[in-house]
Amino acid sequence: MANDKTAGKTVTVEQIGSPIRRPKDQRQTLVGLGLGKMNRRRTLEDTPAVRGMIAKVRHMVRVVDEA
Repeated sequence: MANDKTAGKTVTVEQIGSPIRRPKDQRQTLVGLGLGKMNRRRTLEDTPAVRGMIAKVRHMVRVVDEA
């Protein structure tokens, strides 16, 4: 299967920017990533959907670890 390559891979992201005065879709993307408050970290499954969400708010998050 195609997902066998990404099985078990994770990415840890940390929020480094404030969602205040940002467009609503960017705030909702942070919530979708499990973030929303400064310096909060989440370890997520490394999927194309998660990568796209990270790319959308790349100015407010930092990729801490890729495993």
